[in-house]
Amino acid sequence: MPVLTRLIPSPVVVDISRGAMDDLAGLLADQRISASGKLAIAISGGSGQLLRSKLEPVLPHADWYPVADGTIDSAVKLADDIKGRRYDAVVGLGGGKIIDVAKYAAARVGLPMVAVATNLAHDGICSPVATLDNDNGRGSYGVPTPIAMVIDLDVIRDAPVRFVRSGIGDALSNISAIADWELSHKITGEPVDGLAAAMARTAGEAVLRHPGGCGDDTFLTVLAEALVLTGIAMSISGDTRPASGACHEISHAFDLLYPGRSALHGEQVGLGAAFAMFLRGADEQAGLFVESLRGHGLPVLPAEIGFSVDEFVAAVEYAPQTRPGRFTILEHLNLSTAEIRDAYADYAKTIRS
Repeated sequence: MPVLTRLIPSPVVVDISRGAMDDLAGLLADQRISASGKLAIAISGGSGQLLRSKLEPVLPHADWYPVADGTIDSAVKLADDIKGRRYDAVVGLGGGKIIDVAKYAAARVGLPMVAVATNLAHDGICSPVATLDNDNGRGSYGVPTPIAMVIDLDVIRDAPVRFVRSGIGDALSNISAIADWELSHKITGEPVDGLAAAMARTAGEAVLRHPGGCGDDTFLTVLAEALVLTGIAMSISGDTRPASGACHEISHAFDLLYPGRSALHGEQVGLGAAFAMFLRGADEQAGLFVESLRGHGLPVLPAEIGFSVDEFVAAVEYAPQTRPGRFTILEHLNLSTAEIRDAYADYAKTIRS
């Protein structure tokens, strides 16, 4: 008997709308996630703390847990604090760091996790990965996908627009990541999950082709949907391959080589994706990337995020070391320092013309 279907891990609820947070208690009760309202809510000192006063009256049985930072220590502490308290679910209310801490803590104590995103800075809001700082820098930990995803567009509008732009860069980078995945399949024989690739590529293309901007509700909805779909694509494939290729290797290199100076994740991967598309000779797509990134106010040159050409070249050269075993255009070309410098000069000349 052939297997005709497969189960796809995904949230049972995805609510992307204006005012979505106002009915959080009702949504969780209606979906049988938490009829009692007994929730452990992890919040940041920023956006989460500000929203606490708004949500406390409608969530009278919830307990609130301020989270200091996005470290593995904070995630373990949160898990220890909520263990044995008989909560229905853990809610991560805030940006990506708080959501990742809540994902890890919920997995550790065996509770479902609800992600309430206050910005759209990257695709981690709905991914099966918690990225947390540790003693060795930063680690990625496998966790269950959030059981519910709530994105209030009114709250997103209140966040700095730079976070929306970062999410755009992360979504666009899917297209470059899929090109790397397909290259690896051709050269090394690495399997490609067609469904995961289709979802991630469609998410990236939807953002790339949309005529709207950061202040447009329809565009914000498309961007939010793209980030959620990317997270589900990673759940389907069982790793970050649908959304992480040379673009992310370059970004990780920035983080490791220049700690404290790195830009937002989506700013770095957007730049990395444009350069990677240029390296693979996809001139038309590289041009579309640059046009879209510029149109949304994102960087397309390293100087625009505070890095010199020499620093960018060093990051590209170091990038393959950040993901051992991952095959991308960088590993395929295996460029020398001089060749990277020449390629960058050609890239910069092309996008300025």
